[in-house]
Amino acid sequence: MAVVDQMRGIIRLGSMTLLLMLSCATSTRAAEPPAAIAPFTVVGDAIPAPLEARTGDAARGRKIVLDRETGNCLICHQVPVPTEPFQGDLAPSLAGVGSRLSPAQLRLRLVDQARINPDTLMPPYYRVDRLTRVASRFQGRPAFSGQEIEDVIAWLATLKE
Repeated sequence: MAVVDQMRGIIRLGSMTLLLMLSCATSTRAAEPPAAIAPFTVVGDAIPAPLEARTGDAARGRKIVLDRETGNCLICHQVPVPTEPFQGDLAPSLAGVGSRLSPAQLRLRLVDQARINPDTLMPPYYRVDRLTRVASRFQGRPAFSGQEIEDVIAWLATLKE
């Protein structure tokens, strides 16, 4: 059993390393100036108020989730878009996520899933502190802007079973 646990740990570490490498290698945000992190309040397992008081757009959110350079969500998640090849299985399927989680709960998971699960593989998309092994060109900037977070939430909230 210990060998199996060790192998799972090695696979998990390898998956996290691959995820970080792919995120850094494929991001198109490198040329943009650093974005500021707007203050937000966590209540339980959620962030109730939209980031930067933004309203999300589901069509833009869908594009972000499916874009393998911007969000790269498909490296770990499956989405209910059968025409999209090579979807991941490291993380929960996003099918029906809008029925399981509120927009406020989705917001915290996108901002920083580690606040809920410290062992998560999911990178924080709206945090710049306490990160390791971040390429210098990505330091000091969140992976997503507040608007992009809200766009992704808008689309995920439409995914009802």
